[in-house]
Parts: sequence; structure tokens; C-alpha cells
Amino acid sequence: MKASERSSQIWAVLAWAARSRQNITYSQLAQATGAFTGGLGAWLEPIQSYCIINKLPPLTVLVVQQESGMPGSGFTGATAAELATAQARVYAFSWLEHGNPGAESLEQAAKQMPSNGVPNRDP
Repeated sequence: MKASERSSQIWAVLAWAARSRQNITYSQLAQATGAFTGGLGAWLEPIQSYCIINKLPPLTVLVVQQESGMPGSGFTGATAAELATAQARVYAFSWLEHGNPGAESLEQAAKQMPSNGVPNRDP
């Protein structure tokens, strides 16, 4: 499975978690998708980039560390002070109506988002 396909699979799990108004731990997400826990950050990044570029609530805010209940260090969709508000926005958004953007769109989003977190509008 390509990385972008795994990201698309993870998107579907997170959309259902949002609909249920639930967070999901990294280990739960790994179990739900059959993915390796250590690789989740790389598969979450295209989702995060897609949300930033398309001005959507930060869907990846729902993935949290079991010990702290906080997103991992790679999450850039909100500051620590904004987490509760970001989660509320994610819960309120109609992810199932929006639909899964698919592997190709997620891959493209990852390419458009440089490490400084500012979208590159040139694909």
C-alpha cells in the first residue's frame, strides 16, 4: 500500500471518529488500520496539509497520545491553547458530507506544504 493510500484509509477512520465526537490514540489508530504505530506521523501529515490548504478544521487533532491526551509533536494545526476549540470545530464539521479526498489529493497536499507550514501554491 502506498503512503498516500494509507493516509486516505486513516482519513476515513478519523472522519468516523469525528462523527462520534471521539479522539483516538495512536495505538488505536494503528490497530484500526493495521498500520505500524511508528509510521503514523508520516501518514497523518498529508491529512494535516490537506486541511490547512483547504482551510478545513484540523482533522488530525483527534489523534492523541494515550499518556497525555495531546496530539504528537508533528501536529501543527493548532496551538496547545487552541486544542479544545480545534477539536470542537472538527466535531462540528460534516466530514462524511465532505468526503474522503482520496490518495491523490492527499499526496498533492503533502507536496504543496513545505516544512515551514506555509502552503506552496505552485504544485
